[in-house]
Amino acid sequence: VRMICDCFAPPVKVIQDKKLAQPLSLCGSALRSPHGCHAQYMANMGSIASLVMSVTVNEDDEEMDSDQQKGRKLWGLVVCHHTSPRFVPFPLRYACEFLIQVFGVQINKEVELAAQGREKHILRIQTVLCDMLLRDAPVGIITQSPNVMDLVKCDGAALYYRKKIWLLGVTPTEAQIKDIAEW
Repeated sequence: VRMICDCFAPPVKVIQDKKLAQPLSLCGSALRSPHGCHAQYMANMGSIASLVMSVTVNEDDEEMDSDQQKGRKLWGLVVCHHTSPRFVPFPLRYACEFLIQVFGVQINKEVELAAQGREKHILRIQTVLCDMLLRDAPVGIITQSPNVMDLVKCDGAALYYRKKIWLLGVTPTEAQIKDIAEW
């Protein structure tokens, strides 16, 4: 949760103890002032105060290696603006953060459910197409519904079977397909 109480408030300089080896990082601090261009952007919108909350979801499994731990990625933002300076007390910010986390979990469940639905749909299509092939009716995977293009994302498909060619969608020419098959 990132809060800007007043984009016109002058920034206060932080003086670091000279004994610290590394520069002080305020990246997770609520005390950080907004960058000058962001404060100007808010002022141009007529907004003086804001509260921003990140909605995060789990990383996609395909993007992760098997030995990597599942991470989080930004799914969206909830941004609240106010036209006058406004301080949101910590208990309210904490409650907002909790609600956003619950919302992120719900979004994650919806995304997973949709992925499972797509997977089931693909498995059904795959079963129908395999049945066509097993019944010695391979032309059906091109000429009937569902067809091979329903199984994978593509612009076209071709079947070269018993020296005949069936085309579906955007494909190379028949001569090019014969060359590919004979290669």
